[in-house]
Formats: sequence, structure tokens, C-alpha cells
Amino acid sequence: MFKLRRFLKEYKLQLIVGPLCKLTEAVLELFVPLVMAGIIDNGILKNDTGYILKMGIVLVLLAAAGLSFALVCQYMASYTSQGAGTKIRDALFKHIGTLSHKELDEIGTPALITRMTSDINAVQANIAMTMRLLLRAPFLIIGALFMACYINPGLSLIFFGASALIGIILYFVMTKSLPFYKAVQTKLDRISLLSRENLAGNRVIRAFSKQKLQEENLDKEARQLAKISVRVGRLSALLNPATYLIAYTAVILILWFGAGKVNSGALLSGDIVALVSYMTQILLAMIVLANLVVLLSRGSASAARINEVFSVESSVKENENGAVADKNAPAVEFNDVSFSYGDGDKELENISFKLERNTFNGIIGTTGSGKTTLLSLIMRYYDAQSGSVKVGGADVRDYKFDDLRGKIGVVPQKSVLFSGTVRSNMLWQKPDADDEEIFEALRIAQVDFVDSLDMSVSRGGLNYSGGQRQRLCIARALVGSPELIILDDSFSALDFATEKALRTALLNRKNTTYIVVTQRCSTIMSADKILVLEDGRLEGEGTHKQLLKTCPAYKEICLSQLKEAEL
Repeated sequence: MFKLRRFLKEYKLQLIVGPLCKLTEAVLELFVPLVMAGIIDNGILKNDTGYILKMGIVLVLLAAAGLSFALVCQYMASYTSQGAGTKIRDALFKHIGTLSHKELDEIGTPALITRMTSDINAVQANIAMTMRLLLRAPFLIIGALFMACYINPGLSLIFFGASALIGIILYFVMTKSLPFYKAVQTKLDRISLLSRENLAGNRVIRAFSKQKLQEENLDKEARQLAKISVRVGRLSALLNPATYLIAYTAVILILWFGAGKVNSGALLSGDIVALVSYMTQILLAMIVLANLVVLLSRGSASAARINEVFSVESSVKENENGAVADKNAPAVEFNDVSFSYGDGDKELENISFKLERNTFNGIIGTTGSGKTTLLSLIMRYYDAQSGSVKVGGADVRDYKFDDLRGKIGVVPQKSVLFSGTVRSNMLWQKPDADDEEIFEALRIAQVDFVDSLDMSVSRGGLNYSGGQRQRLCIARALVGSPELIILDDSFSALDFATEKALRTALLNRKNTTYIVVTQRCSTIMSADKILVLEDGRLEGEGTHKQLLKTCPAYKEICLSQLKEAEL
């Protein structure tokens, strides 16, 4: 929690005023038993009605003042916790946006979602309850002990003994429960992952009739979460009975020894009532403190998980100075590039090639040959372990992110649309694009099913077919006329006639370099250059005719799809 204090800098006034108000309420509460003792000793025993009424009014005023201070503290705590929670959530979301794909792959989407939701909610509750109770509860305990000493030093020893025992119990529960709360949040990550996979793949699950299996998997994880929660619940359940047992034992001892002192005249009846009231205040404060300890334990575990994400630094650093492109240089150039996702085998090994400007280029290879990985290096989602990747004659590491990605229009392997309208989805590359430019991009992408740019797009674009989503994604990449357009297997859902018309329309565009990743050799037979990847190595490069003569891997792929006469 201490590391997150930077998000509270704007709330210094609230952090001071709120606890002070709660402290003032506690001070007023400490006077109540003394007033009650006075009413008993000076009012009831002496039959002084005027004194009773006067002190009754004092009690009402103390209650009203305490309520006012409590409401002010409540407002300050809510304002601070919600404001700080919003800032933490915004900062965490922004920080996640700076991480490269490497860090996002390592942490995982479900874990990030849990941290953005339940963990931050736990921290918010922590801030609010800390402001409201952290000062009040200890002050009430200390104040009640002091007042007990003031009334009778001998009987106050009972207070000190009870408080020490309750403190030991609190420490025991806190130290034992903290690891369990961390385990609970980790299990929530796992359940979030399973839920996300099941919701995203529900059609596949139904197609294979695997609902029962998925239910069993989720039930298994839920039972493990319940088991951990029950264990931490048992620990927390010790607090109330243990504190009540100690506190009421102390009350019995006060009444036992206090009665003898009243009989001997060393104490008044009102003093006994005051001592019992202070013991009750200590009991209630200890119970509040016990619940606060549980909340702090959970909040500390959540804060640690949030700080784990904040402590992760992106392995892909942005160059603030920017790069200067060379108009005469190749559009894309790889120089002896090698890359691996982890410590295992290399995904790409010693890749070198050049793609000239204003050309149509294809990349083909078997599944897992490294085609999408190669594109990721161009976009600088990852950094190559060795060698250099250049776009426009400048190393991608020298570009600002916006400058590099502003040059490139990307159509990802998985067609991703966002809820809204067709227009809102088309404005991602160029926010100020006019309708004419958008319609031109839609025409080139063979989008003949959009009559109005205000047509709705549901979550993920599920109100369109796979081929329609692909064409919309292609149109989105074309808006703004980027210098380089990357199409990662973006024709897979198109029929051959639509693909041919789209390919012809793309080739008619000037001042654009295309990189097309495909499994269909017919898609790239007319390309200016074709790169053939096999197990992360560049097996060949050249035109279709050249590769048929020089690259067995390419010829084998083509023969698996077309007859030799068609080649």
C-alpha cells in the first residue's frame, strides 16, 4: 500500500481533515461514560432531576456533534478512496498500454483484468476504511485505558491485560491470513482465464459437446478457491469470539473487584458503570480493529499485485528523438535478424532481405514458420535479439512509436472490430478522415454491404460474417493512405472472386508498399517479391517463376494447392 501513496497527493486536505474529524468523534465518545457516571452519582442517587436533564442535554449534544464529525469523515473517505482508485485504474491502464507483447504474454490478460477490477476495488476499500477507522480505533483503546487509569489505577490493570491479549490475537490472524488472500486473488486470475476462454470459445465448446467437461474444469477451480476462502474465513472467524471472550471476562473481573471497592467506599457506583462502558468501548474498538486488520491484509495483497504490474518495464523502449526516413531507401529491410520468444528455439534465425518501395510482396510458409513473428518485428511489437529491422531506411528502434506505426496500416490475422459504428471503426488510422476518403477505402476493400457509415458494429463485429469483418479491417488499414500496408493472412475468409477483385484494386493504388502473408500461393503468384519461410529460416526469395526453379519448399507448397500446369 505504501508504494501507492503517490496517488493520494491531490487529497492531502481530505487525508488530514477526515481522520481528524473521526478523532474528534472518538474524543467526544470518551466523555460519554464520565457524563453517565455523573448522572448516576450526582443525579439519580441524589434525586436531582435538574442535573439529570442538564446532563441529558449534554449527552444529546455530544451525540449530535459526534454524528456531524462522522459524516464529514465519511464524505472525505469516500471522496479520497474513489478518486485515488480512479487514478490508480487510469495509471495502471496507461502503464499496461506501454508494455510490449512480451510482457503482456507473460502476465496474461485474465490476471490484468483481475488487477484492474477486484484488486483496485480492494485498495479503494482499504483507503476508505483506513481513513475512517485506523486512527479512531487505536485512539479509543488508548483513551479508554487512560480514562480507566484516571478512575482507578488498580482496576485499569485488567484493561491493559485484556488489550494485550486481543492485540496478540490480531497479530496472529493478520500474519496467517495474508498468504491466503494472495492465493485467493491468484485463483481469481485462473477462474477469470477459464471464464474468458469459455465465453470466447462457446461455439467451439458446443460444436464438440464439451459443456460438461468445461463445467467440471471450472467447478474444480471454484472448489479450490472455496477451500482457500474457507481456510481464511476460519482464521477471520477466530477474531470476534476470541475478542468477545477476553473483553467480557474483563467486564466480569471489573464487576467482581469493583463491587468490593464500592462496598468499602473506595469507588462510586457511577465509576463502575463508567469502567464497564470503557471496557465495552475497548471491545468494540478491538472488533473494528480486527475487521480492519482483515481488510488491510486483503488490501495489502491486492496492492502488492498491482505494484507487480507497475514494476514491470517494457522491453521495447521508445526513442524520444525520433528517426529520419530516407525516401530512397527500401521500404523494409532485415539484416541478419534472429528472434525467440523465450529461452527455447529461435522463431527467426539470420533473416536478411529487402522490400522495395511501391511493390507488392508476399510471405508464404508452413504453419509455425515465423510469418506473423516477422511482421511483429516490423511493427516493433517485439525487438529482435540480434540484427536490425529497418523501415524507410531507419532502424525501427530509432522511431517514435506513433511515427513508426503511423507509416503502417495493419490488418491482423484475427479480424478485430470494436463496438460502435462503421465510421468509428474506420477512423483509427486517421481520426480526421472525411466520408469520401472512408468510402474510397471501403470501395477498394470490396465492402459492398455498407450503405451508411452510421451502421452499427456490435461487440467484436459479430453482426458481420467473417469475410465481411476481414474486408472492414482491410478498409480501416487503407484509410489515411499509409506508406506500408501489412495484411496478415487477411484473405482467408474471402472467396476467390472477391479476393481477385480486392487484389486488383490494391495494386491500382500508388505510393504504397504491400506485405501479404498468406497460405494461398495463388494470392501472391503475381507479387514483385515472395519470401519463403521454413522453420524460422528464409528458404528463398524472388518472383514466382524464380522460386519454382530455385526453392523446393515453395514448389512443394504450390503443388499441394495447384496442378503443375496451373503453376
